[in-house]
Amino acid sequence: MSLASQRLRLTVAAVTAFVGGLIVASGMDWTKLGFAQSRPSAAAVQTLSEASNAFVSIADNVTPAVVSIDVFSAARPTAAPRGRTQLPQGVPPGMEDFFRNFEGPQQPRPLRGQGSGFIVTANGYILTNNHVVTNSDRETVADRVTVRMVDQRVFTARVVGHDRTTDVAVLKIEGNNFPTLALGNDVTSRIGEWVLAIGNPLGLENTVTAGIVSAKGRSLGPLMNPDGTNQYAISDLIQTDAAINPGNSGGPLVNARGEVIGINSAIASPTGYNAGYGFAIPITLAKRVMDQIIANGRVRVPALGIGIADVTPEDAAVAGLKDVRGVLVRNFPEANTPAQRAGLMPGDVIVTADGQAVDRVSTLQRIVRNHNPGETIEVEAMRYGQKRSFRVTLMEARTTSQVAAAVSPVGPSVGRSVYPALGIAVAPVSRELAVQSRIATPVRGVVITEVTPGGPAEEKLGRNDVITEVIFPSPRRSIVSPADLEAALRSLKPGQHISLNVFSLSDPTHATRIVNIRVGG
Repeated sequence: MSLASQRLRLTVAAVTAFVGGLIVASGMDWTKLGFAQSRPSAAAVQTLSEASNAFVSIADNVTPAVVSIDVFSAARPTAAPRGRTQLPQGVPPGMEDFFRNFEGPQQPRPLRGQGSGFIVTANGYILTNNHVVTNSDRETVADRVTVRMVDQRVFTARVVGHDRTTDVAVLKIEGNNFPTLALGNDVTSRIGEWVLAIGNPLGLENTVTAGIVSAKGRSLGPLMNPDGTNQYAISDLIQTDAAINPGNSGGPLVNARGEVIGINSAIASPTGYNAGYGFAIPITLAKRVMDQIIANGRVRVPALGIGIADVTPEDAAVAGLKDVRGVLVRNFPEANTPAQRAGLMPGDVIVTADGQAVDRVSTLQRIVRNHNPGETIEVEAMRYGQKRSFRVTLMEARTTSQVAAAVSPVGPSVGRSVYPALGIAVAPVSRELAVQSRIATPVRGVVITEVTPGGPAEEKLGRNDVITEVIFPSPRRSIVSPADLEAALRSLKPGQHISLNVFSLSDPTHATRIVNIRVGG
């Protein structure tokens, strides 16, 4: 028998065995003959179809009230640069003037931007973001704001008012019987609930994306207060994984009932485009801001008059708390604030306000923002193991813009002292440094010249910070020289905590803050 004949017989036998196996398996209900092995059950298909239809219904009802916003600001002259501009590398010697002939004055360019918004009243009030309708300073309103509806009608909008602290703005277009959106209650929304983000990302009008509520009460200082001048910026945002991109800002985040629970405001992304993390302003806060703007033309922001931060394990230990919760009083942003008059002190940890538990900054902000300036609330705080109560009459927050002063970094100094227990090196504040930084005399404190990477003070203290006092453990004592700090550290054992009063030479106001550190070995 030839080799070809043997191969043919083996092939026929293999095919016959395979077909026979399928027939036997089918007869015993092991499988079904055909290409598709299984299909989803009718119940599963019905559930998925209902969810899909729900999304379709929400989109159909919501999108007519979502608008596209275009802004324009005319070019404004800028100061001419001093001196000559830097030439590109590789210019041959003697050719500098030739290349400079091609230099022209930098012509200011008009500013254009785009965002989203949504209509909340039939007579044309619109909610959007402050950063959508203002220039880069977040204060100057754009010269022209245009609103385009889904039916392609275009209106010139008036900016009724805007609030930098919440990133909310209110617009008004003339007309009646506009489609509107219902405002929901973000307080009752739960993590894991379905939400839709609607807007005009990247110029793509009426885009709908779906996701869930990923978290609540998020604090995003770098996004809401990037330059440090917005000291009352909210830290109470809704996080969602519904795709949000540039142009979505100001659009609604709606729940499964088609109610708005937030205003899409920011994204956390290394590229500036969606990376799975979007953030929205809670609608209950935005509505309160809107009502004040419509009634008064501006927002009166209530404030305790304190600088605050979320509690760290070190803060909780110093305050005498078993759990890491509450809000640390870092400092007073100005003299004679209501909190200061009531008796609160830097280093206190606020645990309740207005009868409600306070676990973090966003919670305290929400409680305070539900009141008006002039109203009084009761605050409870822990102070080195003792609970104290205070009655604070809320002030109206003043908007202040700070200009950072350029301070030369402190270099290695003669006579510097190293403290491994804190992971820092310090030196006396020299007369020259005091004059440069405009420190009030007499000068007291020691300036930090180095922070050890991975040491106890890393991310808590930095170069140019000045330690002025040891607050805890008692007795409270001033720090005038490195010897004073050394004496305070001498009685502490590894694992114990120290509370320091500190200010930064880089801050022109020299506002103090409390820093709690666990002493290392």
